[in-house]
Amino acid sequence: MELAINWKIFATIFASVFIAELGDKTQLATMLFAADKDVSKWLVFGAASAALIVATAVGVLVGSFLSAYIDEKVLSYIAGCGFIIIGAYTLYTA
Repeated sequence: MELAINWKIFATIFASVFIAELGDKTQLATMLFAADKDVSKWLVFGAASAALIVATAVGVLVGSFLSAYIDEKVLSYIAGCGFIIIGAYTLYTA
C-alpha cells in the first residue's frame, strides 16, 4: 500500500465517480430520506456515506481479485461492453 497520494490519479477518480453519481438513483434516494422532517440530516449523511464506502470497498476488492486473473485491458473491454449493453437496453426500453 502506497503512503504518498498521487493527486492527479486521485482527482481523476474523484471526478469520474462524482460525475457518475450525480442524479443517479442513489442520490435521489438520499434526497428522499433527507426530505423527511423527522429524520436527522446527519443520520442520512452518515448512513448514505457508509453505504457508499462499503459499496466502493466491494468494488475495489472485486477489481483487485479479478485483476489477478484477467488482464487489465480485457477488464476495460468487458466494462466498456457492459456500459454499451446497459445504454442500448436503456434506449430500447425508453
